[in-house]
Amino acid sequence: MANDQYAIDYDPLVLKKYADVADQSANDLVDGVSKEQEEKFDYSFYNGKQFDQGNWVGGEGFICPSEVAYSRPLRAKNTAGEWRVIVQDIAWPTYTQTQRTETCLFPEAACRTLAPCHLSKCLQKHTVHRMLSFDPCDAYKGIFIDTYKLPSACSCHIPAVKA
Repeated sequence: MANDQYAIDYDPLVLKKYADVADQSANDLVDGVSKEQEEKFDYSFYNGKQFDQGNWVGGEGFICPSEVAYSRPLRAKNTAGEWRVIVQDIAWPTYTQTQRTETCLFPEAACRTLAPCHLSKCLQKHTVHRMLSFDPCDAYKGIFIDTYKLPSACSCHIPAVKA
């Protein structure tokens, strides 16, 4: 943390590199679904097996069950596969970088409520995020913007019908 603080204190452009929406929720990011609705989605009845009863019953939710998190990652591998420290909760004002992630609970499983003839499956989608970072192996690089591939959605895919 001390190296992060030093890099922030001595980087004249840090405020131009920094941006965060700390208080994110479905209210802001999911059209037609409120934060309260999203938090109540219950997929405990679903096990990813198309022919089980859990595939056909249950309340409100998405066709591909997923776990939604609003987090502030501390460390991650960048898109080049190198470990980086992500600037979080440093300095005053406090610097945070909040990310919404959505991870498939049952990747490759059949989509909920669809008939088996569709050959559907839930696929993990990702988005590349830019975050202020620090190289723990090279303090002289200072603070810089790096890119990270994070899970962003779990989508139902129906393949083309083969003739």
